[in-house]
Amino acid sequence: MIVLWVALPPGSDIAARNITDQLGRTILVPDDLQRIVSLAPSITEIIFALGQKNRLKGVTMYSDFPDEATKLPKVGSYVHLDLERIVALKPDICIAIKDGNPKAVVKRLESLKIPVYAVNPKSLDALMQTILDIGNLLNACDNANSLVQDMRYRIQKVKSKVAQTTCKPGVFFQVGISPIVSVGTNTFTHELIKISGGKNLAKGPVAYPRFSREQVLALSPEIFIISSMSRSGAFDSVKAQWNQWTDLPAVKNHRIYLVDSNLFDRPTPRLVDALELLLKFIHPELPEDKRG
Repeated sequence: MIVLWVALPPGSDIAARNITDQLGRTILVPDDLQRIVSLAPSITEIIFALGQKNRLKGVTMYSDFPDEATKLPKVGSYVHLDLERIVALKPDICIAIKDGNPKAVVKRLESLKIPVYAVNPKSLDALMQTILDIGNLLNACDNANSLVQDMRYRIQKVKSKVAQTTCKPGVFFQVGISPIVSVGTNTFTHELIKISGGKNLAKGPVAYPRFSREQVLALSPEIFIISSMSRSGAFDSVKAQWNQWTDLPAVKNHRIYLVDSNLFDRPTPRLVDALELLLKFIHPELPEDKRG
């Protein structure tokens, strides 16, 4: 365990507490955090979802959900952080994500006595724990508990519906164009496909495996999902190209879909929205539930 002691100003009356982040590091932080810099779009979304937007003083590029996030000061991208901009915002704390944020910048922030709290969600369960942990950090436990309870309810609803069928259609989820890239076992998308009653045709140890067109055709996906980042219609063009292969089951049955990549890629509460969307794509025969 790495223990970081962040010095508060001498004689300060600010209440402080020790808190342990998801990397096992113990950090001394002000008890009432008022100035937060988010170092990843997913962190920004979580803080908004917890109703704590007023504490956010800076976010990274591509923090675009909800729309209000786009109006906040930017501190570079999560892989290319702007140290000077972060420091200029005088944060009480920065909230980082393990995969993506450069260690050198994090260490530099710590050397400047700016606490950095790191999270590392790798699954839906870990995401919900992350929401609870950030809720605890921000003294927003009630909001966090309510949010996670709702997520668990909706996930269980999907699982209950999937339990009504033994059919597991083959799904190919395309995230890259040239080369063709899909999602392996150690990804959020694989977990979502599995829970929603599908079979991920690209499962395996490589997180983002590459495929040739011939390999994809040989897999004969029943459902084809293309993850779009709205790059000038490029993914619409990809969909049109796949539609030319009329013997492909997904084409034959009109089951090629375009989805928002941010809905599936970011570890945020919206992953449950993605799960519910996948259920409609994979098992449209199952009746929709109306929550009472």
